[in-house]
Amino acid sequence: MSRTIVMSLNKISKHFGPLLANNAIDLELAEGEVLALLGENGAGQTTLMNILFGHYVADEGSVTVFDQELPPGKPRAAIEAGVGMVHQHFTLADNLTVLENIILGTEPLWGVTQHMRAALAKLDRLSQEFGLTVDPKAQVKDLSVGEMQRVEILKALYRNARILIMDEPTAVLTPPEVESLFATLRQLLKRGLAVVFISHKLAEVMAISDRVAVLRNGKVVLQAETTQTSREALAEAMVGREIPEPKRTPQEAGEILLSLDQVTVFGTQHKRLLDQANLTLRAGEIVGIAGVSGHGQAQLADLLSGLQKPDEGRLTLRGAGEIIPKPSTMIRYGIGRIVEDRIGLGLIGDMTITENLASESYRDKKFSNFGFLRFNVLKEHARQLIEDFDVRCPGVAAQVRKLSGGNMQKLILARVLSKKPIVILAHQPTWGLDVGATAYVHSQLLEARQRGAGVLLISEDLDELLQLCDRIQVIYHGRLSESLDPENISLQELGLLMSGHQTTAPKAA
Repeated sequence: MSRTIVMSLNKISKHFGPLLANNAIDLELAEGEVLALLGENGAGQTTLMNILFGHYVADEGSVTVFDQELPPGKPRAAIEAGVGMVHQHFTLADNLTVLENIILGTEPLWGVTQHMRAALAKLDRLSQEFGLTVDPKAQVKDLSVGEMQRVEILKALYRNARILIMDEPTAVLTPPEVESLFATLRQLLKRGLAVVFISHKLAEVMAISDRVAVLRNGKVVLQAETTQTSREALAEAMVGREIPEPKRTPQEAGEILLSLDQVTVFGTQHKRLLDQANLTLRAGEIVGIAGVSGHGQAQLADLLSGLQKPDEGRLTLRGAGEIIPKPSTMIRYGIGRIVEDRIGLGLIGDMTITENLASESYRDKKFSNFGFLRFNVLKEHARQLIEDFDVRCPGVAAQVRKLSGGNMQKLILARVLSKKPIVILAHQPTWGLDVGATAYVHSQLLEARQRGAGVLLISEDLDELLQLCDRIQVIYHGRLSESLDPENISLQELGLLMSGHQTTAPKAA
């Protein structure tokens, strides 16, 4: 059966200094097809899609869309040709509303020709069709990470894209929402939409894609019909080796390390962002928090990071009793923080690897002397952590912003876990990471559990929660459920609890 080719990438090569990110890549995309593009973090897939969309200019090669060669470095030309891109790291204006972001560039923002009512109606239709609800009047700066991802998807769909590049589009969606998105995508595919689907969730790749292409070190190392390959073969092609899956082994939980008792956090207009939350974390266990983004996870994480104080209720730590959270207090009492936004909050991009690794411990006596930093000691400390945690980087003096997402996350893990914290807050620790980096993060969390740390894992990846956690609590509109047994609950049941469509589930023992 002949295929109508809607996009061709021809011998695309791209250097960043001495790094060859893309090496003579040829790819085609057909009408009504989903092409899954896979690779480790830093393998070159995002660079390739940025060349297609006009954000980057290739050193060699060309991009053809609907039989027309696109001018290099012209995103507007790509958009006008029918290419839409859903970015993993958002490209939204924080000071504008959702609706203003979506129509931005389609007409003069403050002009009299704005048809806001029609735009709002179209946005509402798309939101309902895709199950991607978000307040069109809300300012982007007030949205959760998950809501921002929804805006990115809607922004591309609003522009009537015929080729859709989706970079980790399901990272913050529940299983029912993923199923709804896939069902809608299938309908659009029947009408001729073509999709490039970048994801590290191999189960989703197998479910939605027609073909897969795997990049490794900037080269295409595998192209295959999805039905002719397997998750295991794709994972091995991505990293060049077999990846053992970390396993949680049974062990008895120990003493209580942290507890929340009837904790409430208020937002604007006295809205309860956390509503009488009760939680207990013991030594040697991983407790998972499952929920749709925007239901109180950020406030819970901020509370344990010391960035948020409870308006009601008590936060108690072992050895400290009831405390008022502050960042310095939480660090002093052994709380390790793996934050959701590794680029905006976890690391300072323009600072060096050495400086970032020392950012929570530079006052330690071994790193400073009478207020003067011992830079040689700090650099040696950084070199050791880079080796211990397999951070792949040019050296300790490199700026963090030049690292891949996976290596940024390894850097945060190195800073946090090297101090052997008694409690670890892991907020979306594997978001956007490849299978190899994800397996590494999982192994580190399980190792911390085994040595007696308590881990609070806030994640929207339900497979991750079921694989790692001893107990799971669902958060919905700021309220935490009772503990659930991951051995006796399915993905579907968990998804229904997260969306408020089911209220009871098997409890943990």
